[in-house]
Amino acid sequence: MPVQIVFETHSTTEDNEAGRATGWLPGRLSPVGRAQAAELGRRRASDGLAAIFSSDLARSLETARIAFAGSVPILADWRLRECDYGRLNGAPVAEVLTDRSSRLDEPYPGGESWRQATARVARFLFDLPLRWEGCRVLVLGHVATYWGLECAMNAAELTSLVQGGFDWQKGCEFSFNDGADQDPRVGD
Repeated sequence: MPVQIVFETHSTTEDNEAGRATGWLPGRLSPVGRAQAAELGRRRASDGLAAIFSSDLARSLETARIAFAGSVPILADWRLRECDYGRLNGAPVAEVLTDRSSRLDEPYPGGESWRQATARVARFLFDLPLRWEGCRVLVLGHVATYWGLECAMNAAELTSLVQGGFDWQKGCEFSFNDGADQDPRVGD
């Protein structure tokens, strides 16, 4: 039986509002973000979620804790993190994300490339059926998390995703079998 995956991004952070690319820094939700997290919890309250898998970065965990406080187990996983911008973590968005395609395969200085980040997310998928087969789970993360799921689950081309950017939306869904019919390796 497949694992049903619902993906949501973390709520708005102080860095988002200030135009900073947080990367692997913890980040903190803004007042708007805390309200969004509460709304996420109300929106997903009757979704039948067995677990929440969150990036271990503070902004994602804060979103999960506000949204699902004590109602669903929250499991932190570092593989769901945003791309590591290395020395550019926390730098202005214009400096870090203007030309993401130049970092498709070349890592950010002291960090990782988008392909490395999305491959890390894809490896997370192999572990899901071990405990969560037949369950509905929510994955809470970042742009790299979403792109990793799109590449692994829908055979999306990372080059196209990077060139197209990312538009926030209220969740999307994926279905992952035991890997027999899907190969969660990222590539073009």
